[in-house]
This record gives sequence, structure tokens and C-alpha cells, in this order.
Amino acid sequence: MKEESYLIKFEDVSFIREGHNTILDSINWQVAPKENWAILGLNGSGKTTLLQLITGYLWPTKGNLTVLGERFGQTSIPDLRKQIGWVSSALSYQMKGHFLAEDIVLSGKFATIGIHQIVSLEEQAEARELLTACGGSQLIGKTFDVMSQGQRQITLIARALMAKPPLLILDEPCNGLDLFAREQLLERIHSIANTPDAPNLLFVTHYTEELLPCFDNLILLKEGKIFDQGKTTDLLTKTQLERFYDKPVKLIPMADNRVTVVPN
Repeated sequence: MKEESYLIKFEDVSFIREGHNTILDSINWQVAPKENWAILGLNGSGKTTLLQLITGYLWPTKGNLTVLGERFGQTSIPDLRKQIGWVSSALSYQMKGHFLAEDIVLSGKFATIGIHQIVSLEEQAEARELLTACGGSQLIGKTFDVMSQGQRQITLIARALMAKPPLLILDEPCNGLDLFAREQLLERIHSIANTPDAPNLLFVTHYTEELLPCFDNLILLKEGKIFDQGKTTDLLTKTQLERFYDKPVKLIPMADNRVTVVPN
């Protein structure tokens, strides 16, 4: 059953593990077309579980979940996953060291780890062009094991875009990056968000300074519940963040309307 008005729609969704441990509790959230969202939360807040629900690796214990117009229980989850680009550290661990950057990008077209089919010269050229467009022209011909963490993330983002997904999930993509590599990666994400045919972006992080202006919608996720959601500028205030963290904080303005939050 198609529900076209939202790309993602959670209706009173909960996820409870065996032993009655509630990981997510009564999540209500909608993502409209052309909206980019960020999810901010500390360790254990339920961010990873939320992503696993969106991508069909977990199933709601209760409530209704619709992703890309497809309601869970009435659609093919493997087919749905092919329409979602997902960049995460878990994916990085699956890549073999001898894989070439352009082959990793090309594998995204088939949602596989490695290339297991005959590919055309046109497909190979498309992968190189996409890698270049993401800022990785110098990576063509390089193997995964010699890349820096930032170069690996650029390669995986290009891979996620290869299938032209309507939804791109960036799951803590700046983990393990130094200050300069982080800013370079964020600049690439900003460029992707501003392309005419950009997918909807969902960005997950622990850190407010990674929230680019393109992520103008925000969820504050705390202990498995949505503490608040709405416009990013409305939620990133001292009063709201002190309520969210239950501790005094200081906000330090950055360029591009970004903000760093530190203990006060």
C-alpha cells in the first residue's frame, strides 16, 4: 500500500527487545519530501535502533511504519532497502582492503559488497564520475586499505549515491575523523545537499557542531523517546539543550550558523 505524502512516517512506533526492555517508545515522526533531518542524541538514546527500523533490519513491536511510501507488512523489505543509501561504520568494516575505490562505488548500484556481475564500460565511467563529483578524484585506482578514514567515508557516500536513492542516511559519518578531515567531509555533504537532484538526507550525530544549515529539521532523541522535534534553530537554544542534557551547557557560535555545545 502506497502512502505518498511522507518519505518516512512513524505512527506510535515502539521497539521492545526480549526481556521487555523498551528501546524505542511511542515514536511519532514524519519526513516530507525535500526535508533534511538530523537526529541528535547521546549513547544509548536509540539512534541506531531507529535507523534499523527505517531500513527494515528490525521490525516495530507496535505501531505503523511507512518508508518511501511503503507500509511495513505490506511491502518487500529487500526491494525497499535498495532505495535507501546508508553510510555507517558497520558498512566500512565489510569492505575488503583490496577493493578499488571505483569498484566500491559501482557496487552501490547492485547493493552488494564487491562486484559479482559483468558491468559495462558506461557503468564503470559513471562510478568514476560520481566519485569525482564527491571530491574523490584522487582516489581512483586506490585500494580501501590505503585510504584515510575521511577518504573511505567519501567513497562510501559515493557508493550510497550510485543507485540514485531518494533517501540517504548518514550514520555518524564523522566518527574517527580529525578536525580538518571532518570539515572537508561536511563540506562534501553540504555540496550534495545543494545539488538539484539531491536525495532527502538523514544525518545522525552526537555533536551539534556537525549540524549543517541544510539540516533545518531536528529530532532530540533521549532514552528511547523523542524529547522534542522541529526546526533546528528553535531547538538549539541554551534553555532547551540544558533540559535535554540535564546539565548546564555553553553554546559557542560557529560559522554558517553552526553551534558547538560544551559543559558549562
